[in-house]
Amino acid sequence: MGTESKRGPARRPGRGPIEGYLANIDTLDHHRFEIAVRRLADTLSHGTDHSRFLGSGTEYVQSRLYEDGDPVRSIDWRVTARTARYHVKEFEAPKRMPAWLLLDTSASMTVSSTRRSKYALAVHIAGGLALACLDRVSPVGLLGTGDREIRIEPSLSKHQVMQWMIKLRSFRYDEQTSLARKINELNASLKNRCLVIVLSDLHDPAAVRGMKLMAQTHDLVALQIQDPAELGLRGTGFYRAQEAETGQHFVTHGRREHLDPSIVQAQLRKGGVDHLVLRTDQTFAQRLRYFFEARGLSTKVAR
Repeated sequence: MGTESKRGPARRPGRGPIEGYLANIDTLDHHRFEIAVRRLADTLSHGTDHSRFLGSGTEYVQSRLYEDGDPVRSIDWRVTARTARYHVKEFEAPKRMPAWLLLDTSASMTVSSTRRSKYALAVHIAGGLALACLDRVSPVGLLGTGDREIRIEPSLSKHQVMQWMIKLRSFRYDEQTSLARKINELNASLKNRCLVIVLSDLHDPAAVRGMKLMAQTHDLVALQIQDPAELGLRGTGFYRAQEAETGQHFVTHGRREHLDPSIVQAQLRKGGVDHLVLRTDQTFAQRLRYFFEARGLSTKVAR
């Protein structure tokens, strides 16, 4: 699929929004885009039946005294033998954990040194994850973490997923990040436990703190998207740069946390957040699959 993004300049004072697109949008391109995302979803779905990625399933709740009309196969023989009175097992109604995809739409995601930008990779992965959730009857929603107001409540509608996937192919080169704020707002609005997957380059310093707080209540995964050019800055001294989201020039150094994924990973793991780095110049489908499989095996959480 054509996932390359057209490069563009940063915002200049007095100018309007600077927009870009992920490849050309036409009927054939739509079809190829859907096929590529569908293949990723099939890869992620295979072998992940026992992963937290899919949410919870039918669970035992308690045993109660037998009543006329209860099926014999529901009798809890252990409790019956211990109490000398017939008891039956009660189970929680089948359900799936809703999933929220937090997609970073800020300008730093669109800057690229490779054919595929961080934003293009994040959109592709978000589409695959969404369809994989629907395959397991898990409602999935989307929250954009840039200037644009993008919030799609979790649902089981494939049409809705395809609509926001196509919408996300349009982006802006001057969009600022709101990752930390959106994480805090979503955390405050959720009433039930959810699976939250963050797709971002994590350039917002306050985002890690917000994710650690959210992980206390929800199942949170951080997929950090990285451009290979960022590796060349790690460990360097002071240098002058230009902020992609505001166009402002500044002086910084190569010891910034977002340039060293190991620092971010250590902080997130302390907060109970699973973390995976995905580079734009490397294959990613199998790594994603193994990552979610490992989460299921390590936590032993069944559907």
